[in-house]
Amino acid sequence: MKLLYAIQGTGNGHIARALDVVPVLKKYGELDILLSGAQADITLPFPVKYKSKGLSFFFGKSGGIDFLKTFKQNSSKEVLREIRNFPSEKYDLIINDFEPVSAWSAKRKKIPCVALSHQSALLSKKVPHPRHIDPIGEWILKNYAPVDASVGFHFARFDSTIYTPVIRKAIRNANVTKGEHYTVYLPAYDDRKLVPLLARIPAVRWHIFSKHAHKPYHIGRLSVYPINNEEFVASIVSSKGVLSGAGFETPAEVLFLGKKLMVVPMKNQYEQHYNAAALRELGVPVLKNVKRKRLPIIEEWVESNQRIEIDYPDTTRDAIEHALRLGGLKI
Repeated sequence: MKLLYAIQGTGNGHIARALDVVPVLKKYGELDILLSGAQADITLPFPVKYKSKGLSFFFGKSGGIDFLKTFKQNSSKEVLREIRNFPSEKYDLIINDFEPVSAWSAKRKKIPCVALSHQSALLSKKVPHPRHIDPIGEWILKNYAPVDASVGFHFARFDSTIYTPVIRKAIRNANVTKGEHYTVYLPAYDDRKLVPLLARIPAVRWHIFSKHAHKPYHIGRLSVYPINNEEFVASIVSSKGVLSGAGFETPAEVLFLGKKLMVVPMKNQYEQHYNAAALRELGVPVLKNVKRKRLPIIEEWVESNQRIEIDYPDTTRDAIEHALRLGGLKI
C-alpha cells in the first residue's frame, strides 16, 4: 500500500507528533511525506517528498494572529494551483494532520483521506466547548482540511475516536528535575513586552522562549532565548512550572511531566479556546491575556503548589491503526 502522511507545518505540535507517527506508519506501507506551511521551529529527521506553502497563519506580537501578514502571505490562486496539481491519485490512502492541499486534492479526486490530528477531535460534541461560539472558527475546523473519517487526539478520551496525546520520546524518556526557573512559551507575544511585565514579579527566574528573539539575552532574573527544540525541552523538564499558550502538545507534555501549568489562549485562535476549555475542566488555570492587571494572578500561581500530573500511556500505534482501518487497510 502506498501511503501519504500530510503534515500541517504551522506551529511545532504537528511536527513533534510526526516524530513518533512516521516510524509507525512506515511499517504499514510505502510512505511519502508532505509538509505544508513554514512556521515550525522543529525539523523532521525524515525525507520530505513534497513541500507546500499551503495556508499558514502567522503569529503576531500582542497575543494573537497577525492577520495582515497572514493575508499577504497566502495567495488563494497559488493554493488552488497547488490543490489542482498535487498528485494525490498516486496514493492508496492519505493520513492527514490538518493539511489542506492534500485534503482538498483527495476530495476532488475521490482518494481516501483520514484525519489523524488534534483538530479533528474538536469536532466531537463530547469534548468541552469554549464559552463563546466563533462561527468562522467552527467553519475553519470543519472545512480547512476535509476528510472522509477522522481519529483525534485530546487531553482526555472524550469520545471513542479520540486518543490521548502523543508524547514524544524526548519528553517521555526525560530525566525530570525541579530547578529554580519557570519556562515561558507564548509565541504570539513579543519578548520585549513579556520581559518588563514578568520582571515585576519578585524573586522569580524566567526562561522565555521567543519566536521574535534572534539571539539569547539576559536581564536580571530573566533569560530570553530563540526557539530551539533541545534547549526548550531541557528547560521544561527542569522547570518549576510552565506558562504557555493554549496549544495542544506543549500543555500535554507539561501535564505528563507533572509540572505546574498556566495557559493563555491566543486571541482569534478558536482551537486554543477549545483547548483552554478542556484544560480548565482538568483544573489548569487559564489566563485571558498577559497584561499588567493579570500579574497578581500569575504571582498567585507561582506561589501555589497546584499541579496536575497525568500519566498518558503510549497509544500512538493504536490511534494510527484505527486511522488505517478507517481508510480501508486490514490490520
